[in-house]
Amino acid sequence: MNAGRKTPLEIARRLSRRPKRESPGAWRRETYTLPRGEARAKAHEWFDAFPKAAYMTEIESWRELADGQIEFTIRRLPSAD
Repeated sequence: MNAGRKTPLEIARRLSRRPKRESPGAWRRETYTLPRGEARAKAHEWFDAFPKAAYMTEIESWRELADGQIEFTIRRLPSAD
């Protein structure tokens, strides 16, 4: 095998060992587990602080847990610049 050619597995392993660096366009994510009313209030806080038009804020995923709480992940861009 040519020393300059790497298999996809070798490349993936090498990349997974690299230190994680956040790129300028990386999403900021937060995950919360709250009662329904508090989850709604927390989402409103985010949308008030980081308007969707400027930060592309959105609820990325959500689910209702067995105990009735809502687990959700909300994301936004780091800045509107």
